[in-house]
Amino acid sequence: MTLSDAVYAWLGAGALLAAVLPRVVAGRPLSLPVVFLTSGVLVYVLPLPLPEVDPVEQRLVTEHVTEICVITALMGAGLALNRPVGRRSWSSAWRLLGVTMPVTVVLTALVACWLLGWPPAAALLLAAVLAPTDPVLASEVRVGEPTEDMHDEDEVRFALTSEAGLNDGLAFPLVYAAIALAAAAGHGWSTEWIGAWAAEDVVFKCVVGVVSGLLVGKVLGWMFFRTRSSTLRLAEYREGFVALAATFLAYGVTELVGGYGFLAVFTTACAVRAAERAHGFHNVLHDFVEQIERLLTATLLFLLGAFIALGGLAPLTWQGALTGMLLLLVIRPLAGWVGLLGGSLGSGERRVVASFGIRGIGSLYYLAYALGQQDFLVPQRELWAVVTFTVLVSVVLHGVTAGPVVLRLDRWRTARPSDPGEKHGGEPRGATASDARP
Repeated sequence: MTLSDAVYAWLGAGALLAAVLPRVVAGRPLSLPVVFLTSGVLVYVLPLPLPEVDPVEQRLVTEHVTEICVITALMGAGLALNRPVGRRSWSSAWRLLGVTMPVTVVLTALVACWLLGWPPAAALLLAAVLAPTDPVLASEVRVGEPTEDMHDEDEVRFALTSEAGLNDGLAFPLVYAAIALAAAAGHGWSTEWIGAWAAEDVVFKCVVGVVSGLLVGKVLGWMFFRTRSSTLRLAEYREGFVALAATFLAYGVTELVGGYGFLAVFTTACAVRAAERAHGFHNVLHDFVEQIERLLTATLLFLLGAFIALGGLAPLTWQGALTGMLLLLVIRPLAGWVGLLGGSLGSGERRVVASFGIRGIGSLYYLAYALGQQDFLVPQRELWAVVTFTVLVSVVLHGVTAGPVVLRLDRWRTARPSDPGEKHGGEPRGATASDARP
């Protein structure tokens, strides 16, 4: 048996499992990510002729493979959202982005400085890498397929999906801040970088990302649904791979003009959806993207399990493990709860949204990217160990609890009496939502 034969066999088995497992684990305290991550660990502890998996030595490959997985997930998330973008209709997303994410970054960076003794640049990098929630691994708590009803999404799924779609793009300014801080520290402490960072990495690149995404989305939306040429009106042909064309076009064009491609892909998906909100072509695009995303996720989590089996967590200290646990069990739930106070969510739903800040593939991408740009004066393998451990705990913790918790929320939501004063899935006036608490 050659190495290539074994790889083909595992790829085939993995693809088959990716098709079967979602229905097997539905509603159970188990998830697809948990199964594939565990499989990677188990397979790589066996004495088999398998390729080496090392994101430190294979940094560029890791960066690009995770990059493709994230932008594919962002397209799927944007296409799935039925609700038009608005100040009030997306209020939970704005709260999570404007309050929860900054609070999470600040507290995580402080914990990293205090517990790990890392320099500020490395602590900020860890916080920036782990701050965004993941659009890839949140399948159990994401909204479902596109539908004609603009308000049929429950607020928990909507909040988590929209947050994951947007904060993966908005984490980039924080990563660039860590890179700039590391560069400044290498030449003596200086604050001169802050002005250039704020102007270019925060304002310019975010604006370009949104504008570029809107333009690409509007052009594609017109082409798919409204052009007079039947040859270009691709919605009539129902070819799902067009979603990949939209994904790569939005990402590539935006990166070429200096914007944030992640932000552009999600914006493009929302703009395409808005062009003809109730058209069945959105389901075709979404289903194709979801299948590609599932295959990529299965592969990457298997490889992450392999990295763990090959000693990826060996440099992990108890301080690093505690930092990851504090982020998942204390910092994110606290920041999420504070960010959502005063919104339309009830206490039980707010607790679920605050608790399910899933970390995953996006964190691996940002770390691989940043380590290719600057030296952060911390061993790279230690950084990888802390991030990998946090992702591992998040995959297991949220994978085991997401299905049962969301099922309880759905049952509670179905059983309760409707209230005309309710807004987009918030609790009826006077309800406690005690049944929905995880």
